[in-house]
Amino acid sequence: MSEIKIVKVNDKKELEKFIQFHYDLYRGNEYDVPNLHSDEINTLSKDKNPAFDFCKAQYFLAYKDGKVAGRVAAIINEKANKRWNQSRVRFGWIDFIDDTNVSKALLKAVEDWGRQQGMKEIVGPLGFTDMDPEGMLTWGFDQLGTQATIYNYDYYPKHMEQMDGWEKDNDYVEFKMYVPKEIPEKYTKIAQMIEKRYNLHVKKLTRREVFKEGYGQRIFSIINDTFKDLYGYSELSQKQIDHYVKMYLPMADLNLITLVEDWNTEDKKVVGVGITIPSLSRAFQKCRNGRLFPFGWWHVIRALKFQKTEGVDLLLMGVLPEYRAKGANALMFADLIPWYQKYGYKWGESQVEMETNENVQSQWGPLKPENHKRRRCYVKKIF
Repeated sequence: MSEIKIVKVNDKKELEKFIQFHYDLYRGNEYDVPNLHSDEINTLSKDKNPAFDFCKAQYFLAYKDGKVAGRVAAIINEKANKRWNQSRVRFGWIDFIDDTNVSKALLKAVEDWGRQQGMKEIVGPLGFTDMDPEGMLTWGFDQLGTQATIYNYDYYPKHMEQMDGWEKDNDYVEFKMYVPKEIPEKYTKIAQMIEKRYNLHVKKLTRREVFKEGYGQRIFSIINDTFKDLYGYSELSQKQIDHYVKMYLPMADLNLITLVEDWNTEDKKVVGVGITIPSLSRAFQKCRNGRLFPFGWWHVIRALKFQKTEGVDLLLMGVLPEYRAKGANALMFADLIPWYQKYGYKWGESQVEMETNENVQSQWGPLKPENHKRRRCYVKKIF
């Protein structure tokens, strides 16, 4: 039996190996959507990711026969632990060859590190915050991944099931919808009704409003308020909000972003946000080793600027709790669907939703959703 060696990632050279392993393991896979190398560097580097203001992390590589055979990140989100009254170390960025000795050694490294930090449970896959991919794919291995989610081989959950002590902590579902030829009547009727009855209205943004008049900030403030009670969520700090405004919004097609405002309030309070983007899955697959150069940038630009993609990712959809029963989501869909039709999109894909969140899932009803993927977060006691 070959010995498995676990090595801490403590320098840039080892971090490069950590990032590169995923590209090597999934090279040629038709469903995996690799992250951009630059995004991985920004997320995993302490001096670049503002989540390190309240997170600590240690990365590990597994070696077998002198070659990298796996990787994992150990993360402690102190803000989330305080919010949920927990003592948890997270595991994320986990990849491994089909060898249970490797996967066990990686997770043991996270357990040991977490225990040294005083943690009592290990949970994952999770990132630093909800803005990172989360949940191990357990069903839908023959479905194209998305930029914002994890794809993994089908042997990953099999390994988890073979290890002692691991239990289900949370399951997510994802849905695929097909862009209709006509806007569903349910959306149009509800949209017209709530405009008149509740004085709620769609707001489309200009770049000046996003970057000069504070709407970029308001978008992520709404996300904080909307997601605050969801599984494992930790509120985005002002530094994080600034980071994400600069990271996500400069290249965004503002036609695909819709806000809902309450015109009964003096400042026209933003009560709902829908951020959707052209699917970049096929474009990212053409970025060798996650690099935009020399040729990957063209495929990304074609998708972002020229709509040369068949799908749209429903990246962040949220409505303040007190406005959900008023049908604010119908306003967003009544506005966004015509843009999807204009751009020639054939399908849309939701991001991860808790399987128990029936309120969110019910909004897809008129679009005849297909539950095509499921994923899981696992938990284990380590004290």
